[in-house]
Amino acid sequence: MILDLFAGPGGWSHALTVLGVRDIGLEWDTWACKTRARAGQLTIQTDVARYPAWIFSGRVLGLIASPPCQAWSMAGKRLGLVDQPLVHQAVADLAAGRDTRAQLLAACADPRSLLAAEPMRYLYALHAAGEPEWVAMEEVPDVLPLWRQYAAILRTWGFSVWTGILNAADYGVPQTRRRAILLASRVRTAAPPPPTHAQVAEPESLFGPGRDRWVSMAEALGWGRTDGPVPTVCAGGGPGGGPEPFPSGSRKTLTDARDRGTWTPHPGGPALPPHRGSPRTERHGRQDQQSAHHRAPTCATGTVRWAWSLRSNNQAHATVRSIQEPAGTLFFGHRANECTWVAEPATPTSDDSTAGKTMVVPEPIKITAREAGILQSFPADYPWQGNKGQQFSQIGNAVPPRLAAHLLAPHLNVPFRPDDFALAA
Repeated sequence: MILDLFAGPGGWSHALTVLGVRDIGLEWDTWACKTRARAGQLTIQTDVARYPAWIFSGRVLGLIASPPCQAWSMAGKRLGLVDQPLVHQAVADLAAGRDTRAQLLAACADPRSLLAAEPMRYLYALHAAGEPEWVAMEEVPDVLPLWRQYAAILRTWGFSVWTGILNAADYGVPQTRRRAILLASRVRTAAPPPPTHAQVAEPESLFGPGRDRWVSMAEALGWGRTDGPVPTVCAGGGPGGGPEPFPSGSRKTLTDARDRGTWTPHPGGPALPPHRGSPRTERHGRQDQQSAHHRAPTCATGTVRWAWSLRSNNQAHATVRSIQEPAGTLFFGHRANECTWVAEPATPTSDDSTAGKTMVVPEPIKITAREAGILQSFPADYPWQGNKGQQFSQIGNAVPPRLAAHLLAPHLNVPFRPDDFALAA
């Protein structure tokens, strides 16, 4: 079997399914387990830290582990960094067959920190049987020193090991998500998969075709797939004349804005995601203080072109990316409802004839779970379960399946087929 610790909603599992194999996931969160069940994945609902590792001995081909990252993530308090010496001690003790977790846990500032040591408990239990054949682990970049400690121990057990930081965008994920990766194998030289994408597309050379350009959010979501006029944006209409890729709901038609000449499609590409909120109005020459980041341009013809971006949260240092780029790292939790699409004027002109006229400005639009899932490289119809907050939490903590497939395919001796990871329907 392939054992998946902290399996979450199925990032690794979906990748394995596409590659033609299955895993058994250990996961405690009820809603993540419900998502996995709807996706047809095998799951033991349990606390990884309490489940006996020895019962798997003699049956494990591969071990996967993505411990919860909240204690280490820049989106949280990062108490895992404070607890790091304790976690290193736990790993060293577990690798020697000593279980000191109870004592070390009592000293941790964040009890989740010690979960990063749990994979070593399973590895130690399996090592006596010469297992597993391979290991794949993933966490936020600050965990890399811990992965290096794991690597040093695994090498003494006969593994070839590679550790490092990989950017998901380099593997076709529409998100610049950087993660610390550990790859280990008893039967092959461990190495990262060759990147398939780059920030700038590369030309063909004597060595073969160059890497493709990073996948943009617009491309992943299917926005602007045709060059026809943008239709009225309401339930049943999508951007760029393409099919509606979002669930219907309460939306504000932009017919009035378009007919008045205050909004036109952004030429040559995706223009406007379906509008699920109410428009905001601004007067030329006077700016609403609550909308300071949406500067009202002065227009010569009454025409304003809007360009859309994704803002990761409402903090001053929030990452804001154009839809023509990959998303920044998606993290949710208590900020789930703050990840929004925001509109900015693009290439306005000026003329006194529009002075004092009302301009309709699109409101920020909250990202949907479906959109966020696609930006994590899950399929558009992935069966997320739970309320919005529970779904966002699962998505933000998941491993992008497309990245996972790149990491796992060599260990399974199966080819990676990019078409198997189509995003928007």
